[in-house]
Amino acid sequence: MDIRDPQTHAIIGAAMTVHSELGPGFLESVYHQALAIEMALLGIPFEREVMLPVFYKGQRLDAFFRADFICYGEVVVKLKAISNTTKADEAQLLHYLKTTDLQRGLLLNFGAKSLQYHRKVLGYEE
Repeated sequence: MDIRDPQTHAIIGAAMTVHSELGPGFLESVYHQALAIEMALLGIPFEREVMLPVFYKGQRLDAFFRADFICYGEVVVKLKAISNTTKADEAQLLHYLKTTDLQRGLLLNFGAKSLQYHRKVLGYEE
């Protein structure tokens, strides 16, 4: 039985294609643009640079997060172009999920020799 999530699987596949074409070493903005092109070619629905407001006790703060992508209206995607991701990068993705009330997120790092990706599903630990 195949238990992969087809949506996150498709997004990771698009990111692998971008990474294999460009390799590591570019700025994050280059991967952002290339991934948008690749996802459009594959028919993956997405929004770019989505503003995520932050609330405290029901009141909207002046602070906000900006998600690189929200795909399928359900998956928050955060891009990095660094040698290795950190716990702080994973925590940032978790904040995005909590802010949006979405359950699934991907942290994609194009800066390493091979594409690095971390899936996060709220309420699920492997």
